[in-house]
Amino acid sequence: MNFVKLTASSLAIAAVSATAAAARDEIRIVGSSTVFPYTQAVSEQFANATEFPSPIVESTGTGGGMQIFCAGIGEQHPDITGASRAMKMSEWELCQENGVTDITQANIGSDGLSIAISNANDYDWDLSLSEIYLALAAEVPVDGEWAENPYSTWSEIDSRLPDIEIVVLGPPPTSGTRDAFVELAMVEGCLELDYVAQNHDGDWAEENCARMRTDGPFIEAGENDNLIVQRLNSDQNAMGIFGYSFLFENLDTLKPVSIDGVDPDPDTIADGAYPISRPLFFYVKNAHRGVIPGLNEFIAEYMSEDAMAPGGYLTERGMVALGDARRAEVQDAVLNGKSMEAPE
Repeated sequence: MNFVKLTASSLAIAAVSATAAAARDEIRIVGSSTVFPYTQAVSEQFANATEFPSPIVESTGTGGGMQIFCAGIGEQHPDITGASRAMKMSEWELCQENGVTDITQANIGSDGLSIAISNANDYDWDLSLSEIYLALAAEVPVDGEWAENPYSTWSEIDSRLPDIEIVVLGPPPTSGTRDAFVELAMVEGCLELDYVAQNHDGDWAEENCARMRTDGPFIEAGENDNLIVQRLNSDQNAMGIFGYSFLFENLDTLKPVSIDGVDPDPDTIADGAYPISRPLFFYVKNAHRGVIPGLNEFIAEYMSEDAMAPGGYLTERGMVALGDARRAEVQDAVLNGKSMEAPE
């Protein structure tokens, strides 16, 4: 049975190699809304510097992109997916089941998960992770019991905070930004609470502190971060959660909410001082290399020093560059099509 599966997979790859170039001329890329502006920048540079058509880049969210990417090989399936977290084991297994068995992982840099608010809001916002948790979690400690979140204003959480309604727009469950925010802000903020620290451990927190509230103060705003920016510009008391690049591009109208006294910027994200930062990735379907016109050249542009290095055009858009040694390691692996191992 295994031999039949392997043979079918090999034949499918051969079919892609024989037909894909004629069926599709453009590179197709899906995935994370956070990685989208970086991939779009590389696409523009690639199209301007070569005779290949500009790649088609879709912002589908990390989870949605993985589902599409792992659906199979061939011209009807995308070549690359962007991700604001590493591939999960369940996604790896889906890829394997559908014949996507040779994948290269590219860690392109780092990003901070920014909480932003309009410049028109005159309060000097600085929140702890525990305060963020209390504002946005479905369940919180109430009079010594674990209960539904009762807080509707920031001042109910701490009297030093403004007496305004909690309104925070953020990504949906399909987004890697949501996954990272839950892990880095919500679970960690939950662990800072005395009730949790005194009665429970990290495993309990991962099980019980990951659910965002659905009663109004937290609003799922879809995969388009630009829509969150528009809402913040129209409501000076609303906050938004998105990657640092979107804050960086909109500093004329938005400002960061400090986390434990630290603002997101390239230095604080790179050295870990800013507590909610994460690596960014893209994944390449190696069966499509040498088949889809321009794919190898596009990957080379993405891995170039002009794009990835400190001062490169991706860092000018808000990405935090990898260190020299790590960047060289990634460039070598990606340019040579090194196959990734199964996630842990």
